[in-house]
Amino acid sequence: MLPILIILAGAAITTPVVLTDSAERELAKNPETLGAYVRDYFEDAPVMADIAWCESRYRHLDKDGTIFRGKAVPEDIGVMQINTYFHEDTAEELGIDLYSLSGNLEYARYLYEKEGTRPWNSSRPCWGQLAKK
Repeated sequence: MLPILIILAGAAITTPVVLTDSAERELAKNPETLGAYVRDYFEDAPVMADIAWCESRYRHLDKDGTIFRGKAVPEDIGVMQINTYFHEDTAEELGIDLYSLSGNLEYARYLYEKEGTRPWNSSRPCWGQLAKK
């Protein structure tokens, strides 16, 4: 289960819920809400939330509803900018859908646990500065 930030009568509470496809798509459309979700998801590894900000500005979907892709490298997808050329086969073997928000985050956690921040070294000048604050 993934945690989600829910606002009730002005009070924020965190509760584990499984997102439906439509709820996940709605969450993925709003960078502000998605940012809070990503920070909560990576509460135990805050550098990953910094990486998400630097890689995608907390965008998983473009305004037209298609997956957010890197401008320089279109194989980089989603909020965590996972490169499909290098990672799609492994993700499929693990049963992870890189194109879904939950799958993109799940695979990023898998990569982080396996390799640390190395897969995102190209954006280190950005997130390295955020981590120092």
